[in-house]
Amino acid sequence: MTASVTPTHCPYCALQCGMNLTPAPGGGVAVTERADFPVNRGALCGKGRTAPALLSSRVRLTSPLVRTGGVLRPAGWDEALSRIAGGLARTRADHGPDACGVFGGGGLTNEKAYALGKFARVVLGTSQIDYNGRFCMSSAAAAGLRAFGLDRGLPFPLEDVPRTGCVILVGSNLAETMPPALRFVTELRENGGTLIVIDPRRTRTAEQADLHLAPRPGTDLALALGMLHLVVAEGRTDEEYIRDRTSGWEEARAAAMAHWPEYVERITGVSVPQLRDAVRMFCEPENAMVLTARGPEQHSKGTDTVGAWINLCLATGRPGRPLSGYGCLTGQGNGQGGREHGQKADQLPGYRKLTDPAARRHVAEVWGVDPATLPGPGRSAYELLDAMGTDIRSLLLMGSNPVVSAPHAGHIEERLKSLDFLAVADVVLSETAALADVVLPVTQWAEETGTTTNLEGRVLLRRRALSPPEGIRSDLEVLHGLAALLGVEKGFPTDPEEVFEELRRASAGGPADYSGITYRRLAEENGVFWPCPAQLAPDAGAESPGAGPATPDPSRKSPNGNPAVAAPSAAGGDGSGPGPGPGPGSSPGSSPGPGSSPGSGSGPGPHPGTPRLFLERFATEDGRARFVPVSHRPAAEEPDDEYPVLLTTGRVVAQYQSGAQTRRVDELNAAAPGPYVEMHPRLAERLGAADGDAVAVVSRRGRAVAPARLTTAIRPDTVFMPFHWPGEGRANTLTNPALDPVSRMPEFKACAVRVEAARED
Repeated sequence: MTASVTPTHCPYCALQCGMNLTPAPGGGVAVTERADFPVNRGALCGKGRTAPALLSSRVRLTSPLVRTGGVLRPAGWDEALSRIAGGLARTRADHGPDACGVFGGGGLTNEKAYALGKFARVVLGTSQIDYNGRFCMSSAAAAGLRAFGLDRGLPFPLEDVPRTGCVILVGSNLAETMPPALRFVTELRENGGTLIVIDPRRTRTAEQADLHLAPRPGTDLALALGMLHLVVAEGRTDEEYIRDRTSGWEEARAAAMAHWPEYVERITGVSVPQLRDAVRMFCEPENAMVLTARGPEQHSKGTDTVGAWINLCLATGRPGRPLSGYGCLTGQGNGQGGREHGQKADQLPGYRKLTDPAARRHVAEVWGVDPATLPGPGRSAYELLDAMGTDIRSLLLMGSNPVVSAPHAGHIEERLKSLDFLAVADVVLSETAALADVVLPVTQWAEETGTTTNLEGRVLLRRRALSPPEGIRSDLEVLHGLAALLGVEKGFPTDPEEVFEELRRASAGGPADYSGITYRRLAEENGVFWPCPAQLAPDAGAESPGAGPATPDPSRKSPNGNPAVAAPSAAGGDGSGPGPGPGPGSSPGSSPGPGSSPGSGSGPGPHPGTPRLFLERFATEDGRARFVPVSHRPAAEEPDDEYPVLLTTGRVVAQYQSGAQTRRVDELNAAAPGPYVEMHPRLAERLGAADGDAVAVVSRRGRAVAPARLTTAIRPDTVFMPFHWPGEGRANTLTNPALDPVSRMPEFKACAVRVEAARED
């Protein structure tokens, strides 16, 4: 142990709940309450409480493995790293650098994500890098960029939620996916506010709602447009706000007016009176929010769907006002930071666009390379995985398990098997790692220091509490060793703080500017919200050098002292339209000079960070938010006579993502031991199936078998499967890889299936 009590954060979801680690009797650590962190105030779900179980050598990898004669065997680090370097070098020599792929994860720390992106582009010279966060909130990111010029999951802290007047929660089951966050909507209702939940299932979260709307999966876009139609028809638009703070309203208005309520009722199954109730509840309070999650986002039209909800917010004057606006509930632990610093196919650190010459020059200078040597954008996650064995011949994968988590997973499993060479770095022998030629055991959350960025845009410091078992290395040590073997001796430090210092320089002046954030500040201030430039602008109202965050009073209509997001620089964000520019105190395209570091020099004092965005202006060239006209279109695959039922997927409270880690914790397995098919009793009656009977769910891509779970909480035309398990109950065997044209998000949430009694072979 490095300390008797180590304050840190949970390794799981994007809440990044605060916890303390203390020495446990007999060795290891135990989780204890940490009440000072505002996101969870000491509360933890079962996954957080049991996280130390994964530190046990009983459930984790403890030695590198290499494949010999078709079997994985223990090996030393020198042999394992040499095999990986050799495999990648052969592929590059025989087929070119773009035949080498790199696949990352939304659970990697900012330092690891940054180093992985740099490794792909500087050491391998490949454009083929993406990460599993593409499957998380990329549609919301793309929609936020189109509308606001900036993608940060929540543009306000969670602490604002209980103080608003109404929250529309679209496609989120907080009670199971982020249990400690449920208290924010509970407090909202205790304060007199109202909660509207939109979900095809009556989930534990929907049971808390004042109004539950249950649309057919894949019709959230029509639902949002129908509500906007009613807002216009009932004279509930905020004309002054639309005039002063937005552009593009007439086109978006015309698109919405084509979705009259009765038409929307036929598409969604949500009645016109319910639509009218939802509009009234949302519009009557002075303040209101829309929060989306994977429900509306994981579709081939997810970007437009989120855009429709943003249009509803803009038409009613919500975004950029205190206690109001649109936000996205990020899923993975570092889903926000993971896409900001270079492991996404089209981005450089600081959320800069890879195609922007100024961004390339800035990052290349930090990296000490010629900008011309940096490759361009590569394939998105599913497209990268789909190209394995053909265009991509070797793959380095860190912190992901696509055999379980990718859509059309059976196909992706075959693509992985067809690679010339596969290397996986992970904590456990996941289903994907079991296919690898080399498997590397790496450190876990409690054994390493690093930063993550939670769903609020709050950058946090995870602290090392104990040493890893002998024979285990960190991901940073892995990349350092591989880079050296591939001829790059410098530029890949193993100390996470040293990596973060370089990340600060690389992000300086970019949309996600971390240059004013240090490990010391993160420890002292319980996290810092980005953008946080190195210094506060002279006119930003800092009290004095060293003053704490100047958070405005959110109850005021026109708060003073809020650090505004400045006009864009040449280095834009990802997605359509110009990206946001540097924060206050920077000039467009600025970067630290040679030998300098962020925060050096004289000035009015450190920037306090930006907990609330857009209060002064949006991060677009003219400072206005953009309406984007959108129209309903059906799912990529609608039910028909052969496949008459819709399948939707999601999570359960005791498991997490692909389950590679949580399925190894006895307490969690006891609570959720395996997959199931949730269906309405009327559908089960037609099949002749009873509760607990094995049923087969069949799509055009494959077949999954699991016990039936009968409930009236789901629509009769829909079945639900959790996606945490491999094998015959693997939900993603069935899901559709149809991609959103903007975000490249696959359509996890709606595909056509048939359900039948499972035949015994």
